[in-house]
Amino acid sequence: MTIAWVFPGQGSQKLGMANSLLDLPGSRDRFELASEILGRDLWKICCDEVVPNEAIYDLNDTRNTQPALFVVESLLVDDLKRQERETQIIAGHSLGEIVGLYSAEVLDAKTALLLLKKRSELMASAGGGAMIAVLGFDRDELDELIRETEGASIANDNSESQVVLSGSPEAVRKVADNLKCKRAIPLQVSGAFHSIYMTEASKSFAAELDQVTFKDAQVPVLSNVDPTPTLSGDILKDRLKKQMITGVRWRETMDVMKKEGITTMIEIGPGNVLSGLAKRSMKGVLVSQISNASDLGY
Repeated sequence: MTIAWVFPGQGSQKLGMANSLLDLPGSRDRFELASEILGRDLWKICCDEVVPNEAIYDLNDTRNTQPALFVVESLLVDDLKRQERETQIIAGHSLGEIVGLYSAEVLDAKTALLLLKKRSELMASAGGGAMIAVLGFDRDELDELIRETEGASIANDNSESQVVLSGSPEAVRKVADNLKCKRAIPLQVSGAFHSIYMTEASKSFAAELDQVTFKDAQVPVLSNVDPTPTLSGDILKDRLKKQMITGVRWRETMDVMKKEGITTMIEIGPGNVLSGLAKRSMKGVLVSQISNASDLGY
């Protein structure tokens, strides 16, 4: 059996997602570390008690979503390792890539959380764009519309039948309106992630990454901007520098996993977004989720 661990990104979060994890070894310390770095109570943000009129505790604010998902997914990884469970390939979707780097021992938890604090703040402040998910379309027609429409790009190439457009509101709306598709769903986001609208944010994040040492990975990692397996910390850092302005190549990531002989894909984190994509695109591959303590055997 050849296993891939994959980590979801924004959109998978939900209130209460950490409730079953609080008694895992190291859980309280991880939440305390994250809260200290953020300057607010991350456990309170994750718990299922809504705090009225306190926007700072909104889990869907990207400045909270990114570190919250990291803590949840990293705690699940820690327990899998305590159980001596192993993987042969690691990949993460958008912010999930940073969880993947932690899982591959390229970054420690504190470094990853410091980077995610900076990343989320930069992305939250880079407004002015829009994102639209489109489902059920002709790939050639989509590619032609993207070529013809300045200011629009594919932010997430999730599968043959699902992508997320990103760019100026006018440009992405034009593509979606002219594309024959089953559904077009505007996303409630603060900016045009994974597009040229993130250029300044990307430069600032790259400068932050230059201050950090990336160790060589213990397991091959597939990056969003280039899903070619690598163990090189320097290559993984260089790829992460480009991630904010480059589309997430998840469709190709799944293709690489199949070519590498993956027989089991495990989605580690809340929800089943990546599992759903795999079930439709990776025929013959066993797909499962680990999202809470019961999935770990508790």
